[in-house]
Amino acid sequence: MTDSLPEDLTFEAALAQLEEIVNRLEEGDLTLDESVALFEQGQRLTAFCQEKLDNAELRVRQLTTDD
Repeated sequence: MTDSLPEDLTFEAALAQLEEIVNRLEEGDLTLDESVALFEQGQRLTAFCQEKLDNAELRVRQLTTDD
C-alpha cells in the first residue's frame, strides 16, 4: 500500500477500494502486518471520502441558500 492517494482518485473509486478492503479484512486470512496496512489505507480512503462528502454538502448548501 502506498502512503498517499492518487491525485485523480474519484469518490466512487475510493469507495470501491474501501469496500474491497473491508471484504479482505472480513475474510480473515491476512497476516497481522497485511491487516494493519489495509486498515491504514482504509483510514486514508475514509478521510478522503469524508472530505469529498463535506465539500459536496457545502456546495449544495450554497446553491440552496435563499439570498
